[in-house]
Amino acid sequence: MRTIRYPRSAMAALVAGLALTLVALLAPYASGTVLADHIRAGYPSYDAARIDTAATTYLVYLSVVGALGVLGWLGTLWAAGRRKPWARWVATGLFAVGTSVALFDLLVRDTSGDTGLPPLLGWLGLLPCLAGIAALALLWRRRPQRVGA
Repeated sequence: MRTIRYPRSAMAALVAGLALTLVALLAPYASGTVLADHIRAGYPSYDAARIDTAATTYLVYLSVVGALGVLGWLGTLWAAGRRKPWARWVATGLFAVGTSVALFDLLVRDTSGDTGLPPLLGWLGLLPCLAGIAALALLWRRRPQRVGA
């Protein structure tokens, strides 16, 4: 079976993407009441219980998206580390899906007319995409060196 040696810089970009995804995953928990305050500002008539429910729903959603992102980075790292020839294609597909979700999270408007997520969390969710585009550029940059038959 044929294998491909990917550049170390591509592997570093993949690790950076994993790290940024972990930051984006933990940010809603570390940001205190930013999410609840954003919901409260958009829906001033909501009582505390309803705001807590909405914030918890967003936290569950962001946690699932973040966990899937972590799995995607780990899978791509594994494939590239094992010199799989299809690793570039997997990385490209995951980049497209991840960037689409991040842009949706950043730009979607809820019924209040404001963005669903606070801008801070929306932009943090987009940061791993920067590492993703760098990783793709490095994975596809030049013809990788073939190893084996």
